[in-house]
Amino acid sequence: MAPHGHGSKHSCEGDHDHHESPEMGLEYSLYSKIDKDNLECLNESVDGSGKTVFKPWEERLNFEIFVDSDADEELLFNIPFTGNVKLKGIIVIGGDADSHPSKMRLFKNRPRMTFDDVSCAPDQEFDLHADVNGTLEYNTKVVTFNTVYHLTIHFPTNFGAETSRVYYIGLRGDFTEAHRHGVTICTYEARANTSDHKNPLDENVSHHIQ
Repeated sequence: MAPHGHGSKHSCEGDHDHHESPEMGLEYSLYSKIDKDNLECLNESVDGSGKTVFKPWEERLNFEIFVDSDADEELLFNIPFTGNVKLKGIIVIGGDADSHPSKMRLFKNRPRMTFDDVSCAPDQEFDLHADVNGTLEYNTKVVTFNTVYHLTIHFPTNFGAETSRVYYIGLRGDFTEAHRHGVTICTYEARANTSDHKNPLDENVSHHIQ
């Protein structure tokens, strides 16, 4: 069943309504650049359900797929990318009324965070508004999120329910492939070339053995 709104929606700094356009599917395609095998969601009630909310724009209103929190209202997503991302905007479609997350905290390039780690200051945070149609975008600080290889999203609270529900998290931005050749070159250059480091004693020993 589709969720219902939480009442009147208002905007504040960092968020705005966007207009539906054919380009939205392309703009919100960063889900395909996530390393899904290593993505993790902490406090999910069903193992693996957190991965399902990162899906194509056209499937954002599929309310049969979602993640519920387990022990309390908190959810924590550790999201590794397959390259570098310039993150520009986030859309969150949450659950019906009180189960919709009410706050979102973002951490850049801090892999495998746990709930013990989120007491530190986030790189950016937002007060969320109930958005059941994916019409409200939260704009990130592009300078801060210019080179992101790992994004952590923490939903600490909701609007009053014991648990939280999320149907869709959309990520908008630019993607750059990771460059691997630099590591290969360094590894190659670090290998010692034995022909450049001949030991005269070794040659003498070899001569006597013959």
